[in-house]
Amino acid sequence: MRLLHTSDWHLGRAFHRVNMLGAQAEFIGHLVTTVREHAVDAVVVSGDVYDRAVPPLAAVELFDDALHRLADLGVPTVMISGNHDSARRLGVGAGLIDRAGIHLRTDPAAAGTPVVLSDAHGDVAFYGLPYLEPALVKDEFAVDKAGHEAVLGAAMDRVRADLATRARGTRSVVLAHAFVTGGRASDSERDITVGGVAAVPAGVFDGVDYVALGHLHGCQTITARVRYSGSPLAYSFSEADHRKSMWLVDLAADGTVTAERLDCPVPRPLARIRGTLEDLLADPALACHADAWVEATLTDPVRPADPMARLTERFPHTLSLVFAPERAPDDPRVSYARRLAGRSDQQVAQDFVAHVRGAGPDDRELDVLSEAFDAVRADDAVREVAR
Repeated sequence: MRLLHTSDWHLGRAFHRVNMLGAQAEFIGHLVTTVREHAVDAVVVSGDVYDRAVPPLAAVELFDDALHRLADLGVPTVMISGNHDSARRLGVGAGLIDRAGIHLRTDPAAAGTPVVLSDAHGDVAFYGLPYLEPALVKDEFAVDKAGHEAVLGAAMDRVRADLATRARGTRSVVLAHAFVTGGRASDSERDITVGGVAAVPAGVFDGVDYVALGHLHGCQTITARVRYSGSPLAYSFSEADHRKSMWLVDLAADGTVTAERLDCPVPRPLARIRGTLEDLLADPALACHADAWVEATLTDPVRPADPMARLTERFPHTLSLVFAPERAPDDPRVSYARRLAGRSDQQVAQDFVAHVRGAGPDDRELDVLSEAFDAVRADDAVREVAR
């Protein structure tokens, strides 16, 4: 069976000030063409269809168009909700849409109930594991402590239990939206850290033939059977070096996996340039970035006058301007934002405790901080869906 694995469409998302809906529509057209030209048997979409729980109308219309075009191909599609989606909203009408061959899997309770498709070699069971917010699903999966590994492990136990009841030789595909150990993050993914831990080991998914992951925006291979497709478009300058693509996966009769990367359309290249303003304006090696979306980091010791206006004369599509004077890390003039770069909310809180008290939090206090951040995240998720 030939699968096309994609994820993280983030319909409705902008890139800095640029509306990306046109580029997203171009990607949908490319997806449909790819399905047709490569004789794809099934499409899997591993979450973050939308960029937020209540997407703009234009994004909903584009998603509706995508569903109609995929259904018209007669090629089954399996989708799950991601941490940016409202699972309940995305799942509205799932039973009816199911009849058109579009299978929306947004209910954690149905993790062990697959979509079963067949080819000349027998059945393939597709298990949809939507994004599992630990604090909200721990009771469903009867885990003692809310954590990504615990809830995903419990969901996979249901998958393996169901698979054990099926005919010998049944192949299996799991769709999941998670941060798996070994994956490389970018700046455009929403933090899903719970209890100080974001990543789960790839071994959680043992026992199935292929795991189609979503959440991380870079296309990457964790193991031969566990892969991220990445987002089809760049959503931050941290993705400037990404090659945006989808996985074309062939699942052989014995469950053997072979995969090929298929490139996605690039609306405009990204470029990150760094130096003093005068150097950036004069360096002939930077001429190749004239048509790119540009993030310029200025290292001038003093902010120059009108830097954005001067930069856009040479780089008309400059979208981001960063000031980073080259100073020693302990220089008091180093910005607060730079000192916090790369640190999680909980790490910032721990540093604050150490700063005001002279010593960091003890184990009991760390647990309290973890529980507080987890509770806030769960409450935010509930409030966003209820809007």
